[in-house]
Amino acid sequence: MQKVLVSACLLGRRVRWDGDGNLVEHPVLARWRREGRVVAICPEVEGQLGVPRPPAEIVGGDGEAVLDGRARVVTDEGADVTDAFLRGARAALESARANDVCVAVLKARSPSCGADGIYDGSFSSTLQDGVGVTVALLRRHGIEVFDESELDVADAWIPGD
Repeated sequence: MQKVLVSACLLGRRVRWDGDGNLVEHPVLARWRREGRVVAICPEVEGQLGVPRPPAEIVGGDGEAVLDGRARVVTDEGADVTDAFLRGARAALESARANDVCVAVLKARSPSCGADGIYDGSFSSTLQDGVGVTVALLRRHGIEVFDESELDVADAWIPGD
């Protein structure tokens, strides 16, 4: 059975930077859970960042630029947490490979998981085009990534079992 990588916060796990979750209640996600398709991941926790933790944004580009060494991930206090974000992205990719994941549904706007726009690094809630670090790595390895507003579209990407 093809599995789906899902941000743990979308399952209600309290792993966000502020110690909260982002529970999504949607029929597609509920069905995936019943079918045993869901593989939960929080790249930031997997990257050894604590909960709660200072908010972080990508400065100088997006996740693609971070993977290429042209941008960094920093906290609102100025700490460089790029290595933790890279570790988390690698952990997500390893989990996806180990679990026969064909598609991922990750948290919108996150510096790890944003699939269609992220915050611009100014900590002013300004969005820019681009993707998070984990999304960039997963896509480089052929895994299609969507955000929580695209569950129906993600469901259509799962090949028949």
